[in-house]
Amino acid sequence: MSWSATTIHVLDFEGSRRSGIVEYGVATLTRGEITAVHTRICAPAGPVPVAESALHGIADADLAGAAPFSAERDFFAQLRQSGPLAAHHAPVEKGLLRRTWPVPPASPDFTAANPAFAPRLTDWGPWLDTRRIYERLYPALPNYQLMDLIQSFALNERLSAAAANYCPANRRRPHCALFDALAAAFLLARLAEEPTLAAAPLAWLFEQSVSPDAGGALRQGGLALED
Repeated sequence: MSWSATTIHVLDFEGSRRSGIVEYGVATLTRGEITAVHTRICAPAGPVPVAESALHGIADADLAGAAPFSAERDFFAQLRQSGPLAAHHAPVEKGLLRRTWPVPPASPDFTAANPAFAPRLTDWGPWLDTRRIYERLYPALPNYQLMDLIQSFALNERLSAAAANYCPANRRRPHCALFDALAAAFLLARLAEEPTLAAAPLAWLFEQSVSPDAGGALRQGGLALED
């Protein structure tokens, strides 16, 4: 089965190691279409620095009464069971997940040709990483920051329309979790519109998601996992 037919859950977190996750966004992509979204504000696990609050726009008043991110364990474990996880610069999301829950329940290895029959993993990865994928497929671009890629590939109108449809009214800009998750999802969806890329197997997309110096690990039967 091609990677483009796979259900992929694209994640973005706002927060840090100090504050924990204060907002999450999930955009589920199936056959190049957004089929589900989830987002909410979460109580911080520690103080939220002023500079961090200025970046993501979440104030103390927004956090009052919110449940902590740790309450979402069953939801994120179910995501890990049902399809690969993806993010733009995935080590950040993976690191924050692992700080909350070091390991998920045993989950499919989506790098395998037949995940249903492959040994199961107790890891939040391997991850699909849209930044790594675009670095490898388009090596001549000036930079690979999320919104710069959206601009370079003329995805602004598509993203704005989706944000108006799915995001809370005050969370429709960069550094809002669901907005950024949608942006990364549209980068994947755009690849699915290119016939030669859309037909590739999921293992190929995982290969594009590792750093060039780790590219041989997947081909040799293992995947270098980043912290």
